Amino acid sequence: MAREEGTESHKTGSLQEKKEHARHNAFLFAGAAGLAGLMFGLDTGVIAGALKFIGLDLGADERTQEWIVSSLMLGAAIGSLLAIPVAKYRGRRGAMLYAGFLFLIGTGLCALAQSVAMMIAGRVVLGVAVGFASFSAPLYIAEITEKKARGKMISLYQLVITGGMLLAMFSDSLLAYGGHWRWMLGILAVPTVIFILATLNVPYSPRWLVSRGRRKEASHVLQKLRGTRDAAEAELARIEKNIRREQGNGFTLLKKSPGFRKTFVLGITLQMFQQLAGINILLYYAPHLLEHLHFSSSAAIWCTTLLGFANMAATGVAILLIDRWGRRPLLLLSTAVSTVSLCIFGLVLFMKIDGMAGSIAIIGLLVVFILGFATGEGPVPWTMCTEIQPLKGRGLAIACSTFANWITNWLISNVFLSLMAVLGDYGIFWLLAVFNAMFFVITLLFVPETKGCSLEEIEERLNNDVRLRDIGQPVSHDADGKGFPAGAAAERG
Repeated sequence: MAREEGTESHKTGSLQEKKEHARHNAFLFAGAAGLAGLMFGLDTGVIAGALKFIGLDLGADERTQEWIVSSLMLGAAIGSLLAIPVAKYRGRRGAMLYAGFLFLIGTGLCALAQSVAMMIAGRVVLGVAVGFASFSAPLYIAEITEKKARGKMISLYQLVITGGMLLAMFSDSLLAYGGHWRWMLGILAVPTVIFILATLNVPYSPRWLVSRGRRKEASHVLQKLRGTRDAAEAELARIEKNIRREQGNGFTLLKKSPGFRKTFVLGITLQMFQQLAGINILLYYAPHLLEHLHFSSSAAIWCTTLLGFANMAATGVAILLIDRWGRRPLLLLSTAVSTVSLCIFGLVLFMKIDGMAGSIAIIGLLVVFILGFATGEGPVPWTMCTEIQPLKGRGLAIACSTFANWITNWLISNVFLSLMAVLGDYGIFWLLAVFNAMFFVITLLFVPETKGCSLEEIEERLNNDVRLRDIGQPVSHDADGKGFPAGAAAERG
C-alpha cells in the first residue's frame, strides 16, 4: 500500500515537473519573440534624442525633421502588409527573422548616413522591420501561450517595447553631451544580433504548423509548451477543428462572416485610437516640445528619459493586472486618466504658467498622462487584436489593424510640429484629449472582455453571431442550436 502511494506521489511530482518545465519553455519562447518589441522600442525611441543633432549635422529644417521621424512609420505600415504572405508561407518565426535582418541593414544605413536622403532610406528600412515585428511577434506569442496567461504574455511584449524606448532615451542622454548621434543609432546593432540569434532558437507556432499540414511537428511543439502528451493532443484537436471549418481565407471570411467584419473593424479602430491618443508623438518630439516650453537641451532630454521610465513602469503594472482585472476595466481607466490629464495640461499651457510651478506642472501632467496611457491604451489594443480574430482571418485582420496603427502614427508624427504652429501648443493637446475621450466611449460601447477565454472559445462565440461586446462571455444554445450569451438565457426563457 505504501509503495502504491509512493508511486502515485512520484507520478504527481513528475507531472508537476513537466508542467513547470513547459511553462518555462513557453516563457523562454515568448521572451525570445518579445525581443522584437525591444528592437521596436529602440528604433522608435532613439530618434527623440538624436533628432536635433541630425538636423544640425545634415542641415535638416523642422519640416525635414518631421519626415525623418515619420518615415519609419511609413515603412512600418508597408512592412505590416508585406508580413502577411511572409507569416503565412514562412511562419511567424520566419517573419521575425526577416525583421531581424532588416533591422541590421536599416541600422547601418542610419548610422553611416551622409545625407538626409540616406537617413530617410535607412529609417524606411527600419520601419519595414518594425512592421514585420509588430505583426508577427504578438501573433506568435498569442498562439503559443495558454489562455490564462495570454494577456500577461502579450502585454509583456508591450513592456519590452517600452523598455527598448527607455534604453534608447537613456543612451541618448549619455551621448547627448558630445552630440554623438551616429553612436546613438549605430549601437543598436548589438541587440539586433542578439534578437536574430534568439529567434533562430524558437520553434514554429503550432497553429501555423497545423495550417501547413505539419501535424507531427505541431504535436512535438505543443508537448514542449503544455508538458504532457494528453494536453498537447487535446489542444491539437481543437486547433484542427477550427482549421477544418469551411471559412476560406481572410478575404472570403470578410465577405461572408458578419462577426468577422465586426472584429475586423474593431481591431482597426483600437489601433488607430492608440496612436491618436498621442503617446508616440509626445515621445518622439518630447525634447523639442520641452525646449519650446523653455527647458534647457540637457534638461529636455533627461525629462524625456523620465517619461520613458514612467511608460515602462506603468506597462509593468498593466501586465500584473490584465489577467486579473481584465481588458475592459484597464482600458476604461486608462482612457479616462489620459483624457483628464491632457485637458489640464492644455489648460496649464493656455494660462502660460511660468517658473518652477509651471515646470513641475508640465512634467507632472505629462507623467500622469503616460502612466494612464501605458496602463491600458498601450498594451490592451495589441492583446485584443490577437484575441478577437478567428484563426483563418487572424493574419489579415492583424496585418490591417497594424497597418492602421502605423499609418495613423505616420500621419500625426508627420504633421505634429506644423499643426502645433497652427493650433498652438495648448490647442494640440486639447485635440488629443478629445481623441482619448472618444476612445473611452468606443471601449464602453464595443470592447468585449476576453479574460480567461481560449482563442477557440472566442471564435466559437463569434461564429454563433454573438454581439461583439459579449464574445468573451460563455455561450448557451437554444433548442434550435442558435448561440447567445449565457447571461441572456433568463431573458430568453
